[in-house]
Amino acid sequence: MSIQPLISRPSFEENPKLAKPASKLRSLLAAIEKKEILPSVEGKINEIITGVNDFPGPDPLLIKQITSAQTAILKLLEKELGIYPKNHFQTLWLTIGMTAFGIPMGLAFGTAMGNLAFLGIGLPMGMAIGIAIGNSKDKEAAAKGKQLDWPSE
Repeated sequence: MSIQPLISRPSFEENPKLAKPASKLRSLLAAIEKKEILPSVEGKINEIITGVNDFPGPDPLLIKQITSAQTAILKLLEKELGIYPKNHFQTLWLTIGMTAFGIPMGLAFGTAMGNLAFLGIGLPMGMAIGIAIGNSKDKEAAAKGKQLDWPSE
């Protein structure tokens, strides 16, 4: 059993707003095919792709269908197999670093200096800490073979 491809439509060439999500979904499916995945997960992915291929709606709704299918496939891979796209953890930890480390550090600087205008100083520091943690987690996932060769955006 293999992963079902996304069926091309004439509107993919005519509408650039539709062509970009379709191309991203095709590249995601190509990256998944390079990985060893369970037949049950493959079947669920094929069900999602069948839903997109059989979608009768207009282009704006098809764009939403393709985007939601991509999100559903990525969540399925994370949940069932623990496979993540490239830079997944870096993106995740960037925001965590800013909120969990940056804001408290900025608050500490602002209180120490007696002026809370320095609150923003902590955000870049927290961002750097978050990116460093995320990069290490991404390298760890790559070493375990749990990283999908598909960029996360």
